[in-house]
Amino acid sequence: MCIAAAVQWYAQGIVSQGKAAELAQLTRAEFLDELFRRQVPACQVTPDELADEIHGT
Repeated sequence: MCIAAAVQWYAQGIVSQGKAAELAQLTRAEFLDELFRRQVPACQVTPDELADEIHGT
């Protein structure tokens, strides 16, 4: 249950990867594996946010 909640909260952008891993009582690597297994993107940056980051705005 803790893992499912942590994955959901991460997917919704409520918590960071590190915090979600902590809540799920997993290492970051284990949490990333869990995201992959559940087909949840590990990167939560939108294309617009990425473009802003690249262009320095």
